[in-house]
Amino acid sequence: MAEDNLFVLLLAGRFEVRGSCAYTLRLLEHLPEAKVQAEMICVSAEHVPTRKREELAIREYPYLDTFLLGSLLVVPRLASELATFRPSLVHVQTRGLARLGMRVARALGVPYVLTVHDFLEPGQRLPIDPMRCKRIIAVSDAVRCGLMETAGIAEDLVTVIPSGVDVPRSLAGPAPNAPRRVPVIGTAGPLERIKGHQFFLEAARRVLDAGIEAEFVVAGSGQEEAFLRRLSKSLGITEHVTFAPHVREYIDVLEALDIFVLPSLQQGLGTVMIEAMALQKPVIAARVGGVQSVVRDGETGLLVPSGDVIALAEAMIRLLRCPAEAARLGSAGRALVTRDFNVEQMAGRTAELYRQVVEVS
Repeated sequence: MAEDNLFVLLLAGRFEVRGSCAYTLRLLEHLPEAKVQAEMICVSAEHVPTRKREELAIREYPYLDTFLLGSLLVVPRLASELATFRPSLVHVQTRGLARLGMRVARALGVPYVLTVHDFLEPGQRLPIDPMRCKRIIAVSDAVRCGLMETAGIAEDLVTVIPSGVDVPRSLAGPAPNAPRRVPVIGTAGPLERIKGHQFFLEAARRVLDAGIEAEFVVAGSGQEEAFLRRLSKSLGITEHVTFAPHVREYIDVLEALDIFVLPSLQQGLGTVMIEAMALQKPVIAARVGGVQSVVRDGETGLLVPSGDVIALAEAMIRLLRCPAEAARLGSAGRALVTRDFNVEQMAGRTAELYRQVVEVS
């Protein structure tokens, strides 16, 4: 197949504001630069930013992810609509869609690639079709090792391609003669227990108790929001904490921060954290999973033990009291992301993997 004829179907679920969904949109936007035509098929694109919905090739198929309606009605309809211009392969965007990806690839009669962003629980299986699943993309070495150790996936089936982000060429600086403002520390991502937002709020209490003036932001939505709001109230910090559950993209929140915190209990890589680093924000992150492939303690950010509220608060206080160190870490983090975690590199490596798969299929 000629390089210019490569057509890839990106199979997504219900779009949410989270790193794995941003990964799909970035591929959709940048694969054409690597001479790959791509289209996104999803259950719902309701939360895709309006501009991107208008600019990118996105088709919604409600009920696609339901077993009965999806298998009997939606998948056959999808196969029929793509019959005259069949994709070269399907790229399943998350492991939660693994079974759906198998059904879609079989219906279209094409191979598929699966991206895994996170870790399986002990004893949990990753369903794959050995005839059609030609490669699994892991977003970090930690995720790759987890797939081999927990799911028994063969080493030669897994390729590590880190998530990439857009790195702005220039950064907006403070306005001339701008008045001094209270520093803002924030975190962003789906509000799920595994993301560790509880520790962020408890550390915020300790920062304020140290007599340091600061404001805190929790951006994102999810099932933990009510609990976190109650916790904020019980800690007596509601006047210093802003919840931002209705953002369409995290970029606006990230730009307003002075320090970004990733307090996760488990993390495949940390795409939102990488976005913050691209904006030259100093980061403090829990030492878990693939985070350590991005944040080098004392060099490109600060690492703290996961769930250690005291260590997290001390790291926040350290950067608030030493703006020069915060600036140094922010600059080094941006340089690392520019070199190793840019979206063009991710799209190019992914396109090359597609070509390898198509050549041997």
